[in-house]
Amino acid sequence: MKVISILVPETAVPAAIVDPSYMFRAVNTFLQQQGQSPLFKIQLVGITPEVALSGGSVVIRTDQLLAEDGPCDLVIIPALSGDLGAALQANRAFLPWIVKRYKQGAELASLCVGAFLLAETGLLRGSLCSTHWLFAQEFRAMFPDVTLVDERVVTDQNGIYSSGGASAYWNLLLHIVEKYTSREMAILAAKFFVLDISRESQAPFMIFRGQKKHEDAVIKQAQDLIEDRFQDRITIDDLADKFGVGRRTFERRFKKATSNTVIEYIQRVKIEAAKSQLENGRKTVAEVMYEVGYTDVKAFRDVFKRIAGMSPIDYRNHYSRLTANS
Repeated sequence: MKVISILVPETAVPAAIVDPSYMFRAVNTFLQQQGQSPLFKIQLVGITPEVALSGGSVVIRTDQLLAEDGPCDLVIIPALSGDLGAALQANRAFLPWIVKRYKQGAELASLCVGAFLLAETGLLRGSLCSTHWLFAQEFRAMFPDVTLVDERVVTDQNGIYSSGGASAYWNLLLHIVEKYTSREMAILAAKFFVLDISRESQAPFMIFRGQKKHEDAVIKQAQDLIEDRFQDRITIDDLADKFGVGRRTFERRFKKATSNTVIEYIQRVKIEAAKSQLENGRKTVAEVMYEVGYTDVKAFRDVFKRIAGMSPIDYRNHYSRLTANS
């Protein structure tokens, strides 16, 4: 029997508590239908017997308090809501409990922005982690010693799992089901919950907005220029000359401020514009390519696929309004 402890922190997203419980209980049912014994024992763990969430509209009753002891094989850290700094402060009592469980041999899994609470334990230093792409910059600023791979749907390293944004945690749950049972059982669960078991990247869902929460006024001006003139051919030397900064100094400051190299930033701005046109317009992929400043089909396709996680044609087929209504 695998004991799964689902934490119930303050400001947790209720669905990120209920859905894992539903998944593992469903797998127990599938096993019983095949003549096998249930594998998972699910328990909700909190600081108090009851935890009010979503402004008090949802009340979760816990099965075990942090002060109590007992076996545990997997700790699930659900997504948090609201101000994440405040949420971490409100839930600091969970940190030593999580560390203790991990040192005793339990595995850990964070769902979406539950990665912030996991990272706060210090257990992710030097390791890979994913979280919701929208909170990537905030995560990197708070936990610079963690390698954030925000394009990934699932990470699995040293008995610690994490998932990307929002519904991506369903893929992590399937990943855990497969590790604890079998591929066949994970496929059965995917079919029951109508999930795409093969999803590995959240890149197609990411929206690039640029990191501007910094104090470097020159770099902010450079970012604005890139975004205003993304159709043009802008070089690093052009930018460095315009703002009166040596090239190497400009590149260093840009990377420090934005977490992107200058070239990466320019590419991401162009591809974000291309994505928007492919979603909403009637232009061909070639027309969009020229509009955002590319002239080489292969270069455009390669950069687009690296950033968006799929080819321009596949992206248009997935997201174009015209394709959806045809």
